Amino acid sequence: MSRFLSQLLDASEPMFTINLRQLDALTGRQGIDITVIVRMMQRGHAIMRTMGLDPADTTPLELYRTLIAHVDDDALFADSDDVALMFGGRVISFNRDDVRENAAKTFEFRIVNRARRAIRRTLAERYRAAAGAAHAAVDQIIDQMHLDDREAAGGMVQADDTARTPYILCIGDIFTDTFIKLLDDEARIDTDSDGSQRLSIPFGNKPPYERADVVPSVGPSPNAAVSCARLGLRVGLMSWIGDDQIGKDSIKYLVGEKIDVVPMVTQAGIASNSYYVLRYGADRTILVKNEQYDYRWAAPVTKPDWLYLSLVSADSWQLHEDMLVYLRENPDVKLAFQPGTFHFKWGAEKLKEVYARSYIVVMNREEAVDVTGRSYDSLRDLANGLHELGPQIAVITDGPNGSYASFDGKLYRVPNYPDPAPPLDRTGAGDAFASTIVAALARGESINEALTWAPINSMSVVQQLGAQAGLLTHEAIIDYRNHAPEEYRTEEMME
Repeated sequence: MSRFLSQLLDASEPMFTINLRQLDALTGRQGIDITVIVRMMQRGHAIMRTMGLDPADTTPLELYRTLIAHVDDDALFADSDDVALMFGGRVISFNRDDVRENAAKTFEFRIVNRARRAIRRTLAERYRAAAGAAHAAVDQIIDQMHLDDREAAGGMVQADDTARTPYILCIGDIFTDTFIKLLDDEARIDTDSDGSQRLSIPFGNKPPYERADVVPSVGPSPNAAVSCARLGLRVGLMSWIGDDQIGKDSIKYLVGEKIDVVPMVTQAGIASNSYYVLRYGADRTILVKNEQYDYRWAAPVTKPDWLYLSLVSADSWQLHEDMLVYLRENPDVKLAFQPGTFHFKWGAEKLKEVYARSYIVVMNREEAVDVTGRSYDSLRDLANGLHELGPQIAVITDGPNGSYASFDGKLYRVPNYPDPAPPLDRTGAGDAFASTIVAALARGESINEALTWAPINSMSVVQQLGAQAGLLTHEAIIDYRNHAPEEYRTEEMME
């Protein structure tokens, strides 16, 4: 519930949650925050039903327009000053003054500031009423949280973040990972005569395993979406899911991560993608099955500043062609390309227009050899080969040797950020790296600065299970960078 409130109020984490817990303890653990949320949702849903909307089946834009259409209904807004709800990852205000002002604005520039102020004020009143002998401590925390109605303390949000924060639309497949941790003495790695390795477990037996963990809403593009959202950007996800429980859980999870799910496509009668990840040590072997979806491009409701394209099924070629039409019609939209499995199988010739339209591409050294046909031994030659395809910025990761970024005729290297402990799971490290660079560029940072952010997020991700648990906020990235070892810096490669 504290996370829901922090998203609703655009509060700074983790301090907002920490302060709420302190207030809860000081007021006898009455669950005041839960009470406020439940009452707000009840009133909001009642208003929606009065307007003829189903709270379980309404888009953010539909709700926004319907509220404006009913703004003159005095009875409808009689008790809605401190009501705002999250729909599709977007905050929608039920405050009548907000709604009146929104009548003259587009959806992208809607405001929610009066509702947020009223919600903060309600929280402050409820906690003060329950403070008892702890009133001094409660007042101090309320002041720290800026719950009082004081503009100078940050209690007023002048406008929704949509007015100033770049919007990235991530495109690609989504699936749910089930991680199965194999016991060290129940599996082994065998090496074939050609040097290739195989994961072996007893055949026709029932080998025990250590544990299983289910991680929803993953894949290079969903991972990038969560990464960019935690780094402070507005983010949407265009992906394809089934109408099963896995799909519903995925949507719920994404909304909780402040992802705009309006571009998501749910297909009836089709299962959502599920992968099974066999963990052995810090490495993993993934069993994959991609469902057959109808991959169609739909022009986004909110015009993005960036498109972020990554892993998507082999059945999605028409989607790529339609995306390119959209990019031709919107030349100001930047394209970030982190190629997936089928992109490499299709080859650079088939994807020449995608590469030509890309502002930045990110891939590993072996993949760069495959795409360009250039020598593995020369990073500068590999980077030049990628530039010749069209991208202004070419980023090449090189495992333990660090990573490289080429732009404006210069090639820079950054080492990996030191691991504080042996990696637990390397799933998603590359996605964290690529998305963090793009997020930094979208925030207006230089490529040199972006190159120092990315290894930090990768380092954090491999310390936890799954591709998203370790993804950091902007504040955490900067803190790591500011406390980095002296040797952690970018350097220009002169050879």
